[in-house]
Amino acid sequence: MTLKAQLYWSFRSPYSYLATKRYRQISETFDVDVEVKPVYPIAIRNPGFFADVNPLWIPYLLKDINRIAEYEGLPLAFPRPDPVVMNNETREISPDQPHIFWITRLGIEAASRGKGLALLDEVSTLIWGSGIDGWNEGDHLAEAVARAGLDYEELQAAIAGNEDKLDARIAANQKDLESAGHWGVPTFVINDEPFFGQDRIELALWRMEQLGLEKRN
Repeated sequence: MTLKAQLYWSFRSPYSYLATKRYRQISETFDVDVEVKPVYPIAIRNPGFFADVNPLWIPYLLKDINRIAEYEGLPLAFPRPDPVVMNNETREISPDQPHIFWITRLGIEAASRGKGLALLDEVSTLIWGSGIDGWNEGDHLAEAVARAGLDYEELQAAIAGNEDKLDARIAANQKDLESAGHWGVPTFVINDEPFFGQDRIELALWRMEQLGLEKRN
């Protein structure tokens, strides 16, 4: 029997990026249907978050994600540009967000076509793993979307004029995440049980094996 799971995820979360290839591998290897449910990052959901956070948090995060990437053998480079437009000195979040709104809607549209996890993997690798200066320019996004098995121009056309509907789905995903028992990303949910963080993947896999997870034929 195919298991059903949900993955709550953000394009600005380095931990989401660091978890994605493993979750994609699991979904391709095992008989589990992973419903991708992108949400906006905490900086958009709570613009005051970075102004109030402990000053030790960001230096620790940078150390942590770099050692995880080294341990997992994954490339890691801070995005240029940052998916969220933020003043790094004042930590003020700009009301003008040309990147994160667009790519999150892109993730929603890809998920509706059954390619959500592939797109999250390819686009997050572009943003967090490529080291490209200007990942949002030229053909970079179109090529990443193509690697996920989708057509960028087709997705652009589908999104145009439907931004409000897509944003409503993103908001609904956030409510669903909270209803599942968490607020952060990445959070993987199986049988209403949340597993938060890239360091809970093997634990989630263990739980699915208890639930009868089988390999795909």
